[in-house]
Amino acid sequence: MKSITTINRQQWVPITQSVVCAVILLIITAATAGCQKPLFNEKNPRNQFDTYDTLRQQNQQLLVPDEFGNPQPALRARLAPQN
Repeated sequence: MKSITTINRQQWVPITQSVVCAVILLIITAATAGCQKPLFNEKNPRNQFDTYDTLRQQNQQLLVPDEFGNPQPALRARLAPQN
């Protein structure tokens, strides 16, 4: 006669194996999905305004260095009114 604890342990083994396999599959999928090339090329204009500014030699910098030299988005220069 089997005790209740051995029956419960035998029932949990397939469940834990499937959960472990699912987690491993999820980790592998996330790792391979992050190793793809970017969707858009950095050299291409992001919108129609970038093309307009480039044709008239008024294009703004996308990044400016902060106090520590780290590149930050140049929002003030890009959002300021143009003359």
